[in-house]
Amino acid sequence: MDGGKSDTNEESAGYRSYVPSRRVIRIAFVLVLLVLSAPIASAYLQSGTEWSSARMENRTVPPANGVTVVTSDAYGGGRIGAYGPSGKTLYYNDSHDFYHDVDPSAKGKMTVLYVASDDVSKSECDSSVKCRRSVVERLNLTTGKITRIWSDVRPSRGSSAIHDVDYLGNGKLLVAEINPPDGVYIVDTNTDNIEWYWRAEQNFSHASGGNFPRDWTHINNVQQLHDGRIAVSVRNQDQVIFLNRSTGMKSNWTLGADDRHETLFEQHNPDYINESNGGPALLVADSENNRAVEYQRTNGSWNRTWAWSDSKMQWPRDADRLPNGHTLITDSNGDRVLEVNKQNEIVWSMSFPGPYEAERLGTGDESTNGTSAKALGLEPHATGSTTDGTSYVVASMAEQAVHTGISLLPPRILHALLFVFPVWITPVSAIAALALAGVVVLWLLFELHWASYTLSFSLPVRLSRESSDTDTSDGNAER
Repeated sequence: MDGGKSDTNEESAGYRSYVPSRRVIRIAFVLVLLVLSAPIASAYLQSGTEWSSARMENRTVPPANGVTVVTSDAYGGGRIGAYGPSGKTLYYNDSHDFYHDVDPSAKGKMTVLYVASDDVSKSECDSSVKCRRSVVERLNLTTGKITRIWSDVRPSRGSSAIHDVDYLGNGKLLVAEINPPDGVYIVDTNTDNIEWYWRAEQNFSHASGGNFPRDWTHINNVQQLHDGRIAVSVRNQDQVIFLNRSTGMKSNWTLGADDRHETLFEQHNPDYINESNGGPALLVADSENNRAVEYQRTNGSWNRTWAWSDSKMQWPRDADRLPNGHTLITDSNGDRVLEVNKQNEIVWSMSFPGPYEAERLGTGDESTNGTSAKALGLEPHATGSTTDGTSYVVASMAEQAVHTGISLLPPRILHALLFVFPVWITPVSAIAALALAGVVVLWLLFELHWASYTLSFSLPVRLSRESSDTDTSDGNAER
């Protein structure tokens, strides 16, 4: 009996000898933190040169078939840039906090109309919270002249900046209203009078749209169609709806449904393709599903006819069908704008921080002169590739492992992190930052344990250190 107990004690002592000391554990924590810091530091250093104003004002991007105008609303870096067919920068400005919608203007072939916004003082809207001013401005890309068409100042609640307007002519704007009361209205910029208003609460319950108490519907896009109807992107309700000014919402035309994420998941910038171009069809940036997708209306229902994504796609927010059958896509958290041909291959791309919307001048407003996927005979539900061997196709096992890890994180969480993090944060560095924070917390817990602290969760919360009659040496405690 005694011999057996002795053997057991010896085995226990032998086991304890393999327990790492505090010093070893601390060194391990330091090494892990260094490894996790590497992708964060790399992303920061790269962005410091790539996204600086000086670099953006003078950069050259790959040549394209026309002038490409891109906007960004990324936190820490709202900007607008225009790039000529040769790839040379024609115009760049980052004076507004956020840039959203951009459309070609009838005032000239090198003139655009854009929506931008800035955070301003509380006094400017007589509010107890900060305010946000949204503006609609006309920009001549050749001369750089900016003309303000309209502005609106509101208390800042959630994503309160106006994201989209549709110019109707004669100084009238069709506005997608994100602020309460959420809805769509027509304003005469000559008189500042509102001529027509549709409120979302006329057709939607305030219980819909998920947990967005300060940003209920997030109406982010509006488009007047050729027949006078109005198409509206009600993002948080996962729907594109159609309105008649006289009779209201045409429910039998709605695409999507609240929380039916297999159809749409918090989409942006849907473009209507009319019957003369092979429609009715809707080309949509299906943001949380990480794809561009198209639906064709047949026999009174919407049917998916095309979709495009690749391994790098993270939260696209604009997709335009060009007259040549190509699709121009902004990949917001992938920091790129890309053009996909009819064979679903990337034939052109450029880097841009957090792009929101892109326009190819000379091709019409958004998808106006584009043809539906069904009429073009595009292959449905395609996974994209490139024709030039660029890095958008995952090439190595290491890259595949990274992208597999990214895919395990719920898209809404990853996209939210990438949006609120600094503009230079990439998906990989965002995950590294989360892991780093977790390791720091774990190390802190170890240190509290070693220091013999106890945490009481009764009110008030107290943190106390256990007393000891003897001073246990670091070496003995670490055995």
